[in-house]
Amino acid sequence: MDLKPVNLTEALASFDDIYSPRIVARLNDYEVRIAHAKGDHVWHVHDHTDEFFLVLDGQFDIALRDADGTETTVVLRTGDTFVVPKGVEHKPSSPGASILMFEPTGTATTGDRHRGEIPAYVDSTTGHDLAH
Repeated sequence: MDLKPVNLTEALASFDDIYSPRIVARLNDYEVRIAHAKGDHVWHVHDHTDEFFLVLDGQFDIALRDADGTETTVVLRTGDTFVVPKGVEHKPSSPGASILMFEPTGTATTGDRHRGEIPAYVDSTTGHDLAH
């Protein structure tokens, strides 16, 4: 058990990879993850879980696609939160941001299903432990 606090500013400064989340805390069956975001992610769906985002710095956009193919984009800025409901196809993008996410342990960054090729800079992972 780690009883030391995690400073998010220091944690974010410890890595440069984009769309490659680091796990900063675990609670019950959830992980708190942080990541740098820049460029386009991939269209994907989490079939069994909602996905919580908090923008720590910058701008983070989430395009949402409903069942009939209509797209809308939610623009998030520093301090904004948003929850993508389970089953909703979405595609994050950013001109540059740092984000915090709450997700069930084992949730893949590219969802249960995704469209298109995964860009080389998008890490399809269930998160990496933060190196202290």
